[in-house]
Amino acid sequence: MTEDRLVAVLVTPSIARAAPPGVDATEFLMALAEDTYELVAGLDFVSPVLVTSVPGMEEIVWPGTPVVEIPDLSGSALVEAAFTALPYGKQAVLLSGDAPDLPPLLIGKLFRELGRAQIAVCPAAEGGAVAIAAHLPYPGWASAGFDDLDPIKTLRASAPGSRMVARGPGWHRLRAPDDVRLLDPGLEGWDNTRALLSR
Repeated sequence: MTEDRLVAVLVTPSIARAAPPGVDATEFLMALAEDTYELVAGLDFVSPVLVTSVPGMEEIVWPGTPVVEIPDLSGSALVEAAFTALPYGKQAVLLSGDAPDLPPLLIGKLFRELGRAQIAVCPAAEGGAVAIAAHLPYPGWASAGFDDLDPIKTLRASAPGSRMVARGPGWHRLRAPDDVRLLDPGLEGWDNTRALLSR
């Protein structure tokens, strides 16, 4: 059932800081968040959720998608609050809202890793994580943030067993203005971001 598996897009104010020169920061945040949400909403066999500390994000989601508001946090506290706020589900992928061109296949691979691990991570280029997948409820021993230098190492150090944390394929996020160069023009999707940057 799709209710068993959630993919939650995490949108925080920090996404706006990556807006390139000449691009409105709020529009940039909205474009990235909407594109990341759209790739999730188009997946089969999962339910999309939007978890956010940015007001007004209801306008980017399809009708019926839960929009969960959380405080503006950072680090492991943000990850823990986001997982705790999820309305239902047995497994969830928490996806950073600044990965608009993520290939959907990578989300499927994280769920596959949960078949043998308690947590699975899609590492980000230059350190950190693009997505963190976990069985729910989120394990109490897990303490890592999206921008930790090496969240997999951090999680494995605190895990009760060495095989409880799996590594999925990596990708990139847009965390600084220059990072728009990482966007893959050959990939489908990320239409809002593409249109905004080509104005």
